[in-house]
Amino acid sequence: MSESFDYKIKDYESNFRPTFCPGCGNFSQYRAIRQALVELELPPEEVVLVSGIGCASHMPNFIKVYGLQTVHGRGIPVATGIRLANPKLTVLVYAGDGDVYGIGGNHFLHSCRRNVDIITIVSNNFVYGLTTGQASATTPVGTLTRTTPRGSIENPINPVAVALSAGATFVGRGFSGDLKHLSWLLKEAINHRGFAYVDVFSPCITFNHNQTFDYFRDKVYKVEDSGHNKEDFHAALELANQLVVKDKLPIGIFYQIEHKTTYEERDFALNQGIIPAQSPLELTDEQIEVITKEFY
Repeated sequence: MSESFDYKIKDYESNFRPTFCPGCGNFSQYRAIRQALVELELPPEEVVLVSGIGCASHMPNFIKVYGLQTVHGRGIPVATGIRLANPKLTVLVYAGDGDVYGIGGNHFLHSCRRNVDIITIVSNNFVYGLTTGQASATTPVGTLTRTTPRGSIENPINPVAVALSAGATFVGRGFSGDLKHLSWLLKEAINHRGFAYVDVFSPCITFNHNQTFDYFRDKVYKVEDSGHNKEDFHAALELANQLVVKDKLPIGIFYQIEHKTTYEERDFALNQGIIPAQSPLELTDEQIEVITKEFY
């Protein structure tokens, strides 16, 4: 952390303006991520934001940190590689529900159990927004979309319950309609040692007219106000199932423990100094050409 620089929100703004639809929940997350970085006083050059493909996955273009937009569903494994290559970096993954829970579901599952020290934020709008509103892995049964004109017949996954069952050590959920709470939640996730996962209810105002801001405001409540013990795994699972059982939508920290070792701490090569914590990588132009030629 730099002691000589007073970070402001503007310090994390790139030269590109967000291109989300006016009123999109992603705008709140754009602000909340930057607010968390400001409050944690993390220098932009010490943060990496990785994404996949989708509306949400354009976020690395808009935040002034190191950014990388990967292929669909592959943000988590790329972020894992970055973290292992340089554990001094704060590595975030930001993508949508179609990206992380759909094509990237396998990576999501295994990152939870590995407990790699990265932060995964999922903008969950219950549709594929970028490709004009097809059903995603979280679309409720009966929802009419462009790929389900007679209503979706697939049971949606419960990603929070999946993360808990797979072994994630920080599991949270936020709501784009509550910026202050979301900023606090993301700050807690970034501070966590181990795999931190935050699902964010983020209404798609263009292609989803069911899960709207009003819909969520009528149902959400903060678990911090209910006396929930975030170290109680079974209580966290019960909260995760309230959407199904009680038609309630809890937001906040469902579960958090830090007594488990991280993937990096168990990695033999890192701990034995075989791979330095921050290896200086100096390549000639010719060497870079050889490495990148296969991608031409």
